[in-house]
Amino acid sequence: MKTSDISHPPSRDSAAAFSGTHAQNYAEGPPRKVPGFASLLRMTSLLLGERVPTQGRVLVLGAGGGLELRALADDHAGWTFEGVDPSADMLRTAEQIAAPHLGRIGLHEGYIDAAPEGPFDGAVCLLTLHFVPRDQRLATLRQIHRRLAPGAPFVVAHVSFAQTEPERSRWIARHVAFGGDGGGDVEKARHAIGTRLSILSPADDEAMLAQAGFADISLFYAGLSFRGWVAYA
Repeated sequence: MKTSDISHPPSRDSAAAFSGTHAQNYAEGPPRKVPGFASLLRMTSLLLGERVPTQGRVLVLGAGGGLELRALADDHAGWTFEGVDPSADMLRTAEQIAAPHLGRIGLHEGYIDAAPEGPFDGAVCLLTLHFVPRDQRLATLRQIHRRLAPGAPFVVAHVSFAQTEPERSRWIARHVAFGGDGGGDVEKARHAIGTRLSILSPADDEAMLAQAGFADISLFYAGLSFRGWVAYA
């Protein structure tokens, strides 16, 4: 799981940004930067639990940091997990944070093509897709979809807001203000968000989920600049 302080860009030339001290301090970020973060995890667990069986298998894309792995494993003692992340340091952080459950967790360094083939009973991608370039996002979603059993739930949440002006600039400013990004250099933080994140409008996010093959797409979470959907394979 990543958050939006440019903390986990999954481009192949930037995974090194998630190393050393950053990975060690990662767990402090999402609760501060993502509105209602604890509730987002709880809702994710609930939505998956509606369809994932007691002994289900769940795919977690962007698993570095381990916060969603720990939360889901705490709630569902019979589930097993396969987590994928391009940063070795972030995966080591996940091992520490989700340590009590490592017997049920497999971790894989890489992108979605490094994930086991499945079929999985559910999938999660939290605070990650806004780092995937737009021209790679549809392929990523399609790879998630084909790894899921028919009807399996997919829970996804990331930065999503209007991409027309002046709305786009207004939402970037709100995002930076809430997260406290940039310290005293607010303009630098706004520029980073505006240029380094791959942000779609909510309508485009939903359309891409449908294009990837997902059905019954429903918005379940909206926290300032973040949106979350549940959809089904």
